[in-house]
Amino acid sequence: MTSRPELQAPPEIFYNDDEARKYTSSSRIIDIQAKLSERAVELLALPDDDVPRLLLDIGCGSGLSGETLTEFGHQWIGLDISPSMLDVALEREAEGDLILSDMGQGLGLRPGVIDGAISISAVQWLCNADKSSHEPRLRLKAFFGSLYRCLARGARAVLQVYPENVAQRELILGFAMRSGFSGGVVVDFPHSTKQRKEYLVLTCGQASLNSTTPNAKGEDGESCSDEDDSSGDEKNHSVSVSDRHRPRKKQKLNKKVRGKEWVIKKKDQMRRKGNAVPLDTKYTARKRKDRF
Repeated sequence: MTSRPELQAPPEIFYNDDEARKYTSSSRIIDIQAKLSERAVELLALPDDDVPRLLLDIGCGSGLSGETLTEFGHQWIGLDISPSMLDVALEREAEGDLILSDMGQGLGLRPGVIDGAISISAVQWLCNADKSSHEPRLRLKAFFGSLYRCLARGARAVLQVYPENVAQRELILGFAMRSGFSGGVVVDFPHSTKQRKEYLVLTCGQASLNSTTPNAKGEDGESCSDEDDSSGDEKNHSVSVSDRHRPRKKQKLNKKVRGKEWVIKKKDQMRRKGNAVPLDTKYTARKRKDRF
């Protein structure tokens, strides 16, 4: 079994010129990217009014997923950290605007200008510290914070991910919720080892009737809800979060206030032990002001 790409090298190094061309020329990869992108656009739930939208493709690579956005009649902006991947996209004459960018440093787009965002197999790379200056939690915070700001209110972001484990999935989803998103995780084909796919379906702004997490697809290709999977293994359940849940701040425990009598009593005890203790004055046990 081959190792996960994100564990082998940073994305800008792993996807060099040779790997970028091999990736883009693979008929298997092209077919998978097309299916994942079509499903992501479906989960975006854009209005069916034939009006082109401005979409964001995060980790666009060589533009395979962007081709799907073009086929649906939308305009798109693609971001990727690999120069080799973007060079291949230019050679293939991708119709989107391409930007060389590290999503872990923030997206750098104007607030409220994006009508929707998709990402195919990219966000899990943020969970790795490829450099000594990389802190995955800070990079996730910067990414989701900037993504939330650039989306129009009510817009969706659909991020297809391959989390390494449940803890990594919860880490990614947790930072999305803290940034203000509502939504959850949709797991297609939850009981299939090969076909299982996970999508973070996030809505910008407060949860509403239109922002509930969509149903996942089952083995027969039909949609299925969480209740349909209740008899399966816990690891195959889809995660649904209908509203954002910010962690409650820890309440500071009020310490018991020590009065003047207690302080004098303690000082007398120290004197009886032979310790040098300052004399009692009118300032003894007086509460100090917050600032001078």
